[in-house]
Amino acid sequence: MKGVICENVGRFVVREDLPEPCMREDEAIIKVRRIGICGTDLHAYQGNQPYFTYPRVLGHELSGTIEQIGDNREGLQAGDLVSVIPYLHCGHCRPCRQGKTNCCQNMKVLGVHVDGGLRERIAVPIRNLIKPEGLTLDQAAMLEPLAIGAHAVRRSGMGDGEQVLVIGAGPIGLGVMAMARYAGAKVIAMDVNDERLAFCRSWAAVEHTVNALREPREQLAELTGGSFPAYVIDATGNASSMESAFGLVGHGGSLTFVGLVKSTITFNDPEFHAREMTVQGSRNATREDFERVIAAINGGYVDIGAYITHRCALDDMIDRFDSWLLPESKVIKAMVELGGFDK
Repeated sequence: MKGVICENVGRFVVREDLPEPCMREDEAIIKVRRIGICGTDLHAYQGNQPYFTYPRVLGHELSGTIEQIGDNREGLQAGDLVSVIPYLHCGHCRPCRQGKTNCCQNMKVLGVHVDGGLRERIAVPIRNLIKPEGLTLDQAAMLEPLAIGAHAVRRSGMGDGEQVLVIGAGPIGLGVMAMARYAGAKVIAMDVNDERLAFCRSWAAVEHTVNALREPREQLAELTGGSFPAYVIDATGNASSMESAFGLVGHGGSLTFVGLVKSTITFNDPEFHAREMTVQGSRNATREDFERVIAAINGGYVDIGAYITHRCALDDMIDRFDSWLLPESKVIKAMVELGGFDK
C-alpha cells in the first residue's frame, strides 16, 4: 500500500510497502480519497507540534468511501461516502462518560498519536465515521477543521446577536468566524494581514475587521462603544497574541483559546479579576459539532470551494509541501487527493 511518512523533522518519504490495515471488531476499512493539510501537519513537519513522535503518517482531515464494514447500528455499508472523526476516544474515562469525548483522558488523534490518512486505506472505528448526506468528497474532508470552529463557538457560550472578536484568520479562525455567523453572532475579525482580512469579509461575511498591527485596542473600543467584545476567541496559536487577548475582553466576558501553542501563557491577575473574566480552552470537536457543520454547508452558509486554495495528488505532495509553508503561497487550505479529481 502506498503512503507518505513524516520520518523526522523536515523529511517526508513515499512508501509503496506500507502494511494493509487490519479490520478489527467494530471497525471499517476506508479507501481514503481526500486529506486536508492543516496546521498540525505543518507544525509536525517543522518540529514544533506538541504530543508528537516520529516517524508518523500524517493526515486527520479525511474523507473517503467504505471498502469493508460489518453489521452496525449506524446503517453504514460498503460504498458509502464518509467523513472521519479523527479523535479516538476511550469511552470509559470521566470526560467520555460525560459526553466530552473531545477531551478524553486517553485521547489518540489520527495523524498525531497514531498513524493518519496520508495513505491509500485506513482502519477506523465505526463510531468515528459520519455519513455526510448531501456533501461532496471535498466538503466531507473539511468537516473536521470547521467542526473545531463550531466547537469553539459552542464552548464560548455566545448567542444570537452577540458580538464576538475572532483573532487569527487562518483555516481554524475562518471556521470559527463562519460558524459564529451561522450561530447569529456579529463577528469582528482580527489579523495582521489585510488581504486575509478582506477574505474574512468576502468568505465569512464578518461585520468588521481589525488589523492587529494598527492600534487594535483603539479600533475595538470604537467598534464596541468602549465596552470591548463580550466574547473573544483566539485561533492564532501565537503566545504573544494569546497574552494580548486578555486585554481585549469586555468586563464579564470570556476568552476562549482554540489555537494551541507549545509555550507558557501568562496574564495580569488584577486585570483578569477586575473583568471577572472566564478563560477556557477549546479542544477538538464532538459528533454534534460535525453534524452542525454538515447543516451549515447544506444550508449554503459555508463555501468549501473558496476555502480550498491549493490541491495536488498524493504523488506530488512532497514536492509541494515546502511551498505551502511560505506566506507568499497564500495557502488557506491545501488538499491532497487520491483516486481521481472528482469532487
